[in-house]
Amino acid sequence: MNKSVYIYTYGCQMNVHDSEKMLGTLSEEGYAVAESPAAADLVIFNTCAIRQKAEQKFYSQLGRIKHLKKKNPDMRIAVAGCVAQDSKAKVLKRAPYVDFVLGPQNIHMVGNMLSGSDKILVADNPDISHQEYEVSRNSRTRAWVSIMYGCNNFCSYCIVPFTRGREVSRPSSSILAELRHLKDSGCREVTLLGQNVNSYSSDMDFVGLLQEVDRTGIKRVRFVTSHPRDLSPDLIDAMADLPSICEHIHLPLQSGSDEILRKMNRRYSFADYRSKVEMIRSKVPGVTLTTDMIIGFPGESDDDYMATVRAVEEIQFDGIFSFKYSKRKGTRAFDMPDQIPDSIQTERLNSLLQLQDDITLKINKKYENTIQEIMIEGPSETDASMLMGRTRTNKIVTVPDCNEDEGVFLNAAIIKARHHSLLGSLA
Repeated sequence: MNKSVYIYTYGCQMNVHDSEKMLGTLSEEGYAVAESPAAADLVIFNTCAIRQKAEQKFYSQLGRIKHLKKKNPDMRIAVAGCVAQDSKAKVLKRAPYVDFVLGPQNIHMVGNMLSGSDKILVADNPDISHQEYEVSRNSRTRAWVSIMYGCNNFCSYCIVPFTRGREVSRPSSSILAELRHLKDSGCREVTLLGQNVNSYSSDMDFVGLLQEVDRTGIKRVRFVTSHPRDLSPDLIDAMADLPSICEHIHLPLQSGSDEILRKMNRRYSFADYRSKVEMIRSKVPGVTLTTDMIIGFPGESDDDYMATVRAVEEIQFDGIFSFKYSKRKGTRAFDMPDQIPDSIQTERLNSLLQLQDDITLKINKKYENTIQEIMIEGPSETDASMLMGRTRTNKIVTVPDCNEDEGVFLNAAIIKARHHSLLGSLA
């Protein structure tokens, strides 16, 4: 009888894809996906440590399944991901019923973990860029594909270089072989993943890789995340010239204040950022732009915050992912003076998000009475009578259910703009 596994996944796209890799590895060990933690022989928490809230959410859920272990002593619990790497001793002290701790550089060993004697697997993996995985994906038409691992930027607020290691790139031959297999299996859209895809460097640079990816014949190609410092004119030209590259870029600004950007060790100014945005918009017509913002970084004055507000008003982002600064032990910002009280962080964040909501709705209204090609991703999460699709520019569109399968391309007439999606009818 096959055993079963249930995985809780927290955090970024890298973690989502890591969970797919662990499922693929475990499927070769005879594991099926359990419908619930209670039905599982193995429960894995694939954790995120980028913010305190994500870490607290994990610990709360870990505590809630403790009773399952008491009911079924044979159940095994593993903690993987960035919290495992950063706080292995804390995890085991706080939850001694955890059986294994597995760092993000060691997920290929999840099968060995079950039959071995090691309880903690968090060692550096110098061969991670050459690691090949069996991947179990939820979608047959859309896929995440890792092109690199780790990060060398050491932004002063970020724990990622300490949990995911130094930056290494996969050989292009390995990436392209995976993409060709995906294409042959019916995949229509891929998203290339890396902490800073712009600095991809193997036997070719990122622009060279995109040119080769375009030749695979996959219809839509996206990539995240881009660091503004490394966004080159050649990459912008590639976005403009290569048919498969979608007209959307996620370009984290983090702050509109040059002083805060300096403290963050971002190594660009707002003027640098703005000039690259102007270049993108001039060369890639209709491009959409999203960003990340950290509010309440240590020392952020009222003037610094207003610089961020002005930046949002000036750039007119299609959307922002904005969060309150979260102290992460081990980062340089942890001990910086002038930590901002939570009440001020909350007030500033709420004000900025309201501003962005107004901007997003205004931008989305420009789509009304236009025809947009969308790729169906499945049923709408909020209305069972609707299907959800996405434009090349990464706009979510809902249309009446027409019994079309995932991966089908349709033309949608946009009827109404909403804050976070567009309502369409079949054109």
